[in-house]
Amino acid sequence: MLDFVHDINTKVLFGKGCIEKLPEELAPLGRRVLLAYGGGSIKRTGLYDTIMKLLSDGGFEVTELSGIEPNPRIGSVREGVKLCRERGIEAVLAVGGGSVIDCAKAVACGVFFEGDPWDMIRTSRRRMKALPLAAVLTLSATGSEFDDSGVISNLETHEKLGAILTPPAVSFCDPTYTFTVSKYQTASGSADILSHIFEGYFSRTDDSDVFDGLAETVMKTVIKYTPTALDEPENYSARANLMVCSSIGCSGIPEYGKRGTGWPCHAMEHELSAYYDITHGVGLAILTPRWMRHILKKDPTVTPRFARFARNVFGITEGSEAELAEKGIDAIDAFLRSVGLPTCLSELGIGEEHFEAMAEHANRGGRLERAYVPLTKEDVIGIFRACL
Repeated sequence: MLDFVHDINTKVLFGKGCIEKLPEELAPLGRRVLLAYGGGSIKRTGLYDTIMKLLSDGGFEVTELSGIEPNPRIGSVREGVKLCRERGIEAVLAVGGGSVIDCAKAVACGVFFEGDPWDMIRTSRRRMKALPLAAVLTLSATGSEFDDSGVISNLETHEKLGAILTPPAVSFCDPTYTFTVSKYQTASGSADILSHIFEGYFSRTDDSDVFDGLAETVMKTVIKYTPTALDEPENYSARANLMVCSSIGCSGIPEYGKRGTGWPCHAMEHELSAYYDITHGVGLAILTPRWMRHILKKDPTVTPRFARFARNVFGITEGSEAELAEKGIDAIDAFLRSVGLPTCLSELGIGEEHFEAMAEHANRGGRLERAYVPLTKEDVIGIFRACL
């Protein structure tokens, strides 16, 4: 096991009705609040009215930043920074899924950044000075409610980049707010959670047993409860378990004590989203099994890790190590197909016209040469083609 640092300082209020504590948790952060949200679903569900009443009764002054995109764009960040500066905003309140929270993180930091916010996204590799941030989670997927990173898109330059920004000071996680999430977005969110775990689990470190065990438990939990959430959208137990998995999945905790992996599937999916603006979890669901098959063939030394995955996550025990490895990949592929997500890029209208540029950018600075199994530009192109 390698050395690690635990540094998560987000206060999480979890459970039905936790939003009632919003005024008392938000008051120490600031009275002039930027309320950030997406396309209006919080108005259809009544959450917007609930929050506005709590803020009004609590004496808060509210400025709204609405219409934040599913792959949040730099234009929304710029608008949010502008509003914060003009209105003397003291705190940011993000209500939505990871896209809204990521955008809010960038806004909170952008207020103090001298220059264009896109330059901030391009260069940020450590926590930045920021306005205090609170988050109300409405989608179990990215884990942005419990970490300091954010991903912002610039469609003009075909770039989708992750940055270290700021963690929420407090997050409100009420599973009932995910009852109205569609089957498509529920499945996409689960694919995202699983990918966060996969990216750290498939590592060259084999003796971080506690955290590998935690990762395997999260994977099994997502696989168990996603079908229930799809069939019974108001099943509290299913939604609650998926929400907890979301927070843990991208917290970094399952990767403690482990050698870094480069997060290759995220690097590749960010290229797909940057060029085609697709749903993040869908891209990951298409890429992941192909990446697994590619690296297993390229480097058979990873066979024992994939065999462990088959045994400990899916309970597959019959066969040689090589057979178990293949069966484990078959099992996760079958699961991702079973939840109703697209299974290939052609279903999304994506061809190979940009594969070379995407592969080159995904591996900028030799990033993927330090991955679990090193990937060249040609490897990445091959994985993209296998996804067609």
